[in-house]
Amino acid sequence: MVKQEIDFEEERREILRRYRGLLRVCHRSRTSKDKARIRKAFEISVNAHKDMRRKSGEPYIYHPLAVAKIAAEEIGLDTTSIVCALLHDTVEDTDITLDDIQNLFGKKERVIIDGLTKISGFADYNSNTSDQAENFRKMLLTLSDDVRVILIKLADRLHNMRTLDHMKREKQLKIASETLFMYAPLAHRLGLYNMKTELEDLSLKFKDPETYEDIVNKLQKTQAVRTRFINQFTLPIRRALDKIGSKYDIKSRTKSIYSIWNKIVKKGVPFEEIYDVFAIRIILDTESDNEKSDCWRVYSIVTDFYQPSPERLRDWISIPKSSGYESLHTTVMSPTGKWVEVQIRSTRMDDLAEKGFAAHWKYKDSPDTPENKLDKWLQQVREVLESPEESAIDFIDNFKLSLFSEEIYVFTPNGDLKTLPVGATALDFGFLIHSQIGSQCIGAKVNFKLVPISHKLRSGDQVEILTSKKQRPKEDWLSIVVTASARQKIRDALREERKQIADEGKEMLRRRFNAIKAEWLSANIDELVKYYDTDTTIELYYRIAKGKIDLTRLKGFILEAGRIRFEKKEEIAKTETEVKTVVGPPAKGETLLIGDDQHKMEYKLAPCCNPIPGDEVFGFITINEGIKIHRTSCPNAQELMSKYAYRVIKARWRNKDTVQFEVGLKFAGIDDVGIVQNITNIISTDMNVNMRSISFEANDGIFQGKVMVLVHDTMHLNQLMDKLKAVTGVLTVDRIESEFS
Repeated sequence: MVKQEIDFEEERREILRRYRGLLRVCHRSRTSKDKARIRKAFEISVNAHKDMRRKSGEPYIYHPLAVAKIAAEEIGLDTTSIVCALLHDTVEDTDITLDDIQNLFGKKERVIIDGLTKISGFADYNSNTSDQAENFRKMLLTLSDDVRVILIKLADRLHNMRTLDHMKREKQLKIASETLFMYAPLAHRLGLYNMKTELEDLSLKFKDPETYEDIVNKLQKTQAVRTRFINQFTLPIRRALDKIGSKYDIKSRTKSIYSIWNKIVKKGVPFEEIYDVFAIRIILDTESDNEKSDCWRVYSIVTDFYQPSPERLRDWISIPKSSGYESLHTTVMSPTGKWVEVQIRSTRMDDLAEKGFAAHWKYKDSPDTPENKLDKWLQQVREVLESPEESAIDFIDNFKLSLFSEEIYVFTPNGDLKTLPVGATALDFGFLIHSQIGSQCIGAKVNFKLVPISHKLRSGDQVEILTSKKQRPKEDWLSIVVTASARQKIRDALREERKQIADEGKEMLRRRFNAIKAEWLSANIDELVKYYDTDTTIELYYRIAKGKIDLTRLKGFILEAGRIRFEKKEEIAKTETEVKTVVGPPAKGETLLIGDDQHKMEYKLAPCCNPIPGDEVFGFITINEGIKIHRTSCPNAQELMSKYAYRVIKARWRNKDTVQFEVGLKFAGIDDVGIVQNITNIISTDMNVNMRSISFEANDGIFQGKVMVLVHDTMHLNQLMDKLKAVTGVLTVDRIESEFS
């Protein structure tokens, strides 16, 4: 391999070019003091990373410079944020310490960079939690102090996704899964819609390259047709707006690649049948006092030319989203018979929509800034953050609940407006009003009608919570609520109740110790914890109080000088080891070869995605069921790779395998005489494929069918699907993702 020579002088010039490019976009850092601080941070970062390179071979300093530029240009952050972006990896990767950061810049910079610094060496393979989940938690815990930590981290993730090509395939899948699982929803919740869109698109690009390229190519091929359609569609609107003297700008926005893919998967429709591939955006240059009336005026003009769909009107001007998003959306019918979404907003609203939370600096004197709109959501997030006892995985799950994008608006009996996520129940509403009201909730009156606590609310409902002082939170309430804050309050109440019961059990055990003349020592307690296989002493005390452990019947122990010892301790330990044994991880870098009988590791094919040879797969080490093999496109892959990446192992199929695998196909089409026979002939006769089961249903001239077949690999399966699609009357043929579908 020929070693590539590095032109250090050219790299130095390129670093300076990128630095000057950063300064050009630092619109909020114009003072000489601001520029001096950015220059200082840049020089420290260059020196600290001087011997470091990225996977691509480029100087590492390119990365912090890019992150700082994204923070300044695409989010609109301030000088402090740019400084922290330039230095965000120094504490983790170099000799620079947090004390150095504080001494050189200040306490605020220290707090932000500390939040951006990962937890190193936290979790090994046998940990009960994921180091990535811990890093999420650490980052989010700084939300109460400074939301800029989150914003800089999003900029960091965006640049990492833009430069992911040089990483190994398994690393690409892991990072893309994390991005879809946490970072993209977080960007959306903070109003950074452009960033959220790019993060999703890049994630799809690395998770499913073929599908990504297919959609990109189809969008490019239809670009000219869309442009002509948009010009014709907007022409009468432009003329009408010009006539009344409006200052405006009309843009078209193509639906993101990820959104198109998501609709194809969820709706089961081909690309050609997605009607909202693009939207028309009308942006008005108007005074803030006239924004609302001018937007509705334009809505009236649009609907004068095109018939609107009453069900598709979204008024986020009267009631903005929690992220501060304001816009008026309507969907109208075009002369060609296609539905077209039209978004109407002011220049200020468009700026807030592009920059999200960060744009509040520009409009900080306005009472309707995103900062104020986000206050309530941030308060709910802080409540979730105030639970250090739960595991990092539970923490992330709870936080995910607060990232809802769809919302409903309900009213109190006094007419106060409250915002909740779609699917929220009366019990969620009770906890939203006050913790005590939620804890004592026994039912509700929705629009003056009595409903149970599990009743799902809808926008416009007026809700009155009914309470009783005898009521207490129950375990099954956790399955009723959907908001993170309500779930956390229920868990806190249950934990407190459990602690009180455990205190009673502790006293019972203390009395028992006195009766048998055993000393109250931690060693004796630990002996009981081990004997009864409880995770904690609290759990031991709780089980004693609940009567699950009967101390009066305790046998098999020896009491020596106040110390407890069990006779069958070694056998018990051996049994526990056998019960808890899981399949160990392979050696670092080892790949599980599926179909290799000589391989020592046992595995099973996951029923949630039914992988077959030819599918790109990975192994996941479960707690009780050994290794499960999943497709990388499995519905559960995103969560497994992001939350439990330390339990994911590389896997691939053996090159040659005569084993057949069961896979399901579903198809639909126009019902006709002989259609079933034609399909079965293709499967059994033409393709010589064995069928395990087949079913058909016909209704009003349309048939739907399912068949379970045995195939060798994806090539064999694709050949069969192509043959079936060619049958006259068959409109769609799709692979069944799960045996439960």
